[in-house]
Amino acid sequence: MKRHLHFLLAALMLVIGSGTASAQYTTDDFNRFLEAAAHGDAEAQFNVGHCYHNGEGVTQDLTEAFQWYSKAAEQGLAKAQNRLGVCYYSSLGVDPDCEEAAKWFKKAADQGDFNAMYNLGNCYSQGYGVEQDDNEALKLYRQAAELGNRDAQTSLGALYYLGEVVEQNYTEAVKWFRKAAEQGQVTAQYSLGQCYYCGNGVDQDYTEAAKWYLKAAEQGDLYAQYSISSCYLMGEGVPQSYAKSVRWNLLAIEKEYAHVPDFLRGQTISFSEETIDGLHQEAEEGDAEAQFDLGFCYVRGYGVETDEQEAVKWYRKAAEQGYANAQYNLGCFYRDGDVVSQDYTEAVKWFRAAAGQGIAWAQNDLGRCYHDGQGVPQDYAEAIKWYRKAAEYNVPEAKFNLGECYKDGLGVPQDYAEAARWYKQAAYQEYAPAQYELGVCYEKGLGVPQDYREAYDWYCSAFEMGQPGAEEAMERLEDKVIIRE
Repeated sequence: MKRHLHFLLAALMLVIGSGTASAQYTTDDFNRFLEAAAHGDAEAQFNVGHCYHNGEGVTQDLTEAFQWYSKAAEQGLAKAQNRLGVCYYSSLGVDPDCEEAAKWFKKAADQGDFNAMYNLGNCYSQGYGVEQDDNEALKLYRQAAELGNRDAQTSLGALYYLGEVVEQNYTEAVKWFRKAAEQGQVTAQYSLGQCYYCGNGVDQDYTEAAKWYLKAAEQGDLYAQYSISSCYLMGEGVPQSYAKSVRWNLLAIEKEYAHVPDFLRGQTISFSEETIDGLHQEAEEGDAEAQFDLGFCYVRGYGVETDEQEAVKWYRKAAEQGYANAQYNLGCFYRDGDVVSQDYTEAVKWFRAAAGQGIAWAQNDLGRCYHDGQGVPQDYAEAIKWYRKAAEYNVPEAKFNLGECYKDGLGVPQDYAEAARWYKQAAYQEYAPAQYELGVCYEKGLGVPQDYREAYDWYCSAFEMGQPGAEEAMERLEDKVIIRE
């Protein structure tokens, strides 16, 4: 099967399958599950594994998750068997083993678990742990799709669209894309938008196309973001808006070029003169979104010469209209003092405005101002408050900052175990300072059992991310651990 077209195939991603309530489990929930699991309750064993897997009510630990999924799977719980297959497939808490993955997917699929059916279909499609067999993959996709699995519906729609394994049938493709799209499957939403845009399997309808592109774009789909940007630029299915066109284009660019150094981006990326002129006009007319996007273009050099003074001008106009992202960026300029005179009081003013609108990085940076006493009187309790708000949005630096506060007893009672818990959460998000500090915790036994091997591994991770001091820490422990090849 062809798998190079993003908008037609869901990249054969595995379906974990929740089997849980939408709300996250608490520590009390975890302790209740653990007690029942210790008495052999398979459902409770699965839930303990789920908590360890996702860090709900307990520190994330994929090895423990794998162990508890195994206990429940051995008792025949289908959703645990599927999760165990995912662990083997994706190397979550265990070394990858394609044959074990396929084995457990099959056990769960034989019990009617539609997530496992889809996952097993992927194995047959790729020849992963089983002999490659497109027809068997098709059969499993169809079974899972008919039971409501949205990823299987997307893959089945893709096969009909491409004419792979089955005879090409755009109408059938649209049928399955729609079923998945209505369940929120992002690739299906984009694919359905493509069908409407091109008139494949449905009457051509730019309004419907834009509707589905927008749904997928709001979920972060790169191709949908480019497509809805084009719709706004051309006024196809939506009112023409240069600001909205640029906004979606910028979001896509920042994702696609995330690993391209800043100084290269302006050489690689640009907007047409017509687009920039249109954006300028909308910004001059007072559109806050256009003002923010124009400021961003001046920072990055997208379609204009880099000019941070001009960027500040447009950020300020947008910020004064209450545009939260502009408020945050303006605060950063005042904090850093590279383009405007450094003014922590002004920085705090704009961080607070953005933080109050839910901008997570502004919440973290406002916490840091209280932590360091910059622009406000030093107040560790207030710093903790804002760090917690940002941590709830998964900002890794905020989690690290909480760890620092618990380690040093700033605004909270000193608690090494709690410090290690926050470091670990940030470390799993590849935040290098947290990886280093977690290594320190394991090396010295601070809040966790002393474990030189674990410390060394976290120092290695930090070193790979360029963290200062990590290489020296690795050298310090080399005589205490057996280095894994």
